[in-house]
Amino acid sequence: MARPRSAQARIIAAIDTGEAARADALSAMLAPCCGLLKVGLELFCALGPAKVARPLPVFLDLKLHDIPNTVAGAVRSLLPLAPAMLTLHAAGGAAMIAAAREAAERAGGLRPMLLAVTVLTSMDDAALRQTGIADDPAAQVLRLARMAMAAGADGLVCSPREVAMLRDALGEEPFLVVPGVRPPGSDAGDQARTATPAEAVAAGADWIVVGRPITGAPDPAAAARAIEASLA
Repeated sequence: MARPRSAQARIIAAIDTGEAARADALSAMLAPCCGLLKVGLELFCALGPAKVARPLPVFLDLKLHDIPNTVAGAVRSLLPLAPAMLTLHAAGGAAMIAAAREAAERAGGLRPMLLAVTVLTSMDDAALRQTGIADDPAAQVLRLARMAMAAGADGLVCSPREVAMLRDALGEEPFLVVPGVRPPGSDAGDQARTATPAEAVAAGADWIVVGRPITGAPDPAAAARAIEASLA
């Protein structure tokens, strides 16, 4: 999958709902306004693999995290759904990421872009310390990013706050997919490390993931187009 060439193509709209009718309506409404649609845990667990079939390429955000053999099997099971992107938790380690890459390669044909999730955008310094990690989020993101790319990940999922740092450290090689994006004036919700769409892209993000500021708007399509305009 190539890097996006337009502002619209950079936008991944998160279809985070467990209701089939709502998911279908949002997908139809937002397909002309975005580059990809995100199918995450809420939608996948409620409605199953059938809902991965969408009018746009799918960012399948399941954050696989288990022993290497189990994650490799999960990747093989998901390949028939033909997602454009698939997420793994970088915290699963180098062997897990390498196993996922090998499983995807052995299947032949087109494979999803494998993206390693570094530190969740909801976590700040205090939340990270509660997990036993003394470093701040930026240091942990960089550590996991280096490990994941060396193990075979195609790219990374990080907050907007770490994009410039990763570009400085790792250059243009990793694809960077960035959630925690909030248009000016939007409620941050449960996101701790945020930036505006324009700030994230200016820092070096390839794609931005936007959920509630789009799907919770009175007119989701208009909200997506406003974000596109801010990136033009």
